[in-house]
Amino acid sequence: MNTTAQKLMQDTKTIALVGISNKPDRASHRVAVYLMNAGYQLYFVNPQYKEVLGQPCYASLSDIPDPVEMVDIFRKAEDCLPVAEEAVKIGAQSIWLQLGISNPDCKALAEKHGIAYVEDACTKIVHSELS
Repeated sequence: MNTTAQKLMQDTKTIALVGISNKPDRASHRVAVYLMNAGYQLYFVNPQYKEVLGQPCYASLSDIPDPVEMVDIFRKAEDCLPVAEEAVKIGAQSIWLQLGISNPDCKALAEKHGIAYVEDACTKIVHSELS
């Protein structure tokens, strides 16, 4: 198990979920419900929605009014770099690409800026293995 991933799930309190879906059968929706129930402060980012799970949904990371520690990305690998660049701009402490998603450019960007980075892992699975 990735110790960086475990440490992030233990230390992080605020998470922006980029690519959240309002469809209950989608992984991003199931992960959001799990993380909310686990006590994390979540911010949802998807320009298609005004709200998801009763919370406001923002068009971009820059629209979130509060500081965010982790940016958890539910997007295709080729769509992740602009999100990672915006995560750097807003001062996120970590970038997480969900299960099945890897992007060497995102990894290089995170390393260049000293930001913790996890790819090809699920926040829900890592968190559930902690308890």
